[in-house]
Amino acid sequence: MKTHRLLALASGLLLGTGILAVAGSAQAASTAEVSILHGVPGATVDVYANGKALLKNFKPGTLTDPQMLPADTYDLKVVKAGDGADGDAVIQADNVKVPAGANITVVAHLAADGDPTLTPFVNDVSTIPAGQARIIVRHTAAAPAVDIRAGGEPVFTNLTNPKQESAEVDAGALKADVVLAETDTVVLGPASVDLAEGTTTIAYAWGSAEDKNLKLAVQNIKGMHGNPGGVPGGTGGQAAVSPLVMAVLGIGLLGAVASGVQMARRRVPIDR
Repeated sequence: MKTHRLLALASGLLLGTGILAVAGSAQAASTAEVSILHGVPGATVDVYANGKALLKNFKPGTLTDPQMLPADTYDLKVVKAGDGADGDAVIQADNVKVPAGANITVVAHLAADGDPTLTPFVNDVSTIPAGQARIIVRHTAAAPAVDIRAGGEPVFTNLTNPKQESAEVDAGALKADVVLAETDTVVLGPASVDLAEGTTTIAYAWGSAEDKNLKLAVQNIKGMHGNPGGVPGGTGGQAAVSPLVMAVLGIGLLGAVASGVQMARRRVPIDR
């Protein structure tokens, strides 16, 4: 990846110092629950907070486990991987306010035009009816509109970057693929997904269609049987990372959330 893209990504990670306020959050007022997906091919960075290394060699495709982040202020610094705490800051922000009361996944990814961008998604952790599961599909790839099919039949249609769609379906095994909108041209999959009762499964398409490196990341959130707060869980690790790392991607999200990260929720039958 070219240097300017790395710089653009890091700039996006530390954009602004606003406080995210998500209506209806079930989290305690003094903390936020945040996961991060790195969906920009080729950009590896190190992250420091208050001079301490929080995340080294953060690689594309990594989805962090969720952390409870104390609401506070932090001095943040992002450098090229391997440059160390005293290395030249790609970008730096002091006295950054960390949001409270949020349950989100922040995705660093490519926009439809291929430029790095940052999108926060509010995770739906509301109660799911008995015997059902929730599936959410998020388009975070440099690719045109797509349809998501289950059992060969379109379930979500004309999904564009960075939109998402959601449905509550019968729990069980599901085979799905992603095709270019209104065609049978498969760009991802097919993939088999086990939709456990009372869980939310979130699938992210990331990468670039032009560069032929489209990939799929999956996030699972448990505990929807009657606990609206849920217990998010990620794939890809970084479980030992201090929760302070979440500050890096948790700032400046108020405008992004308010400007249209919308979820279409509907019940649909899905053939397996």
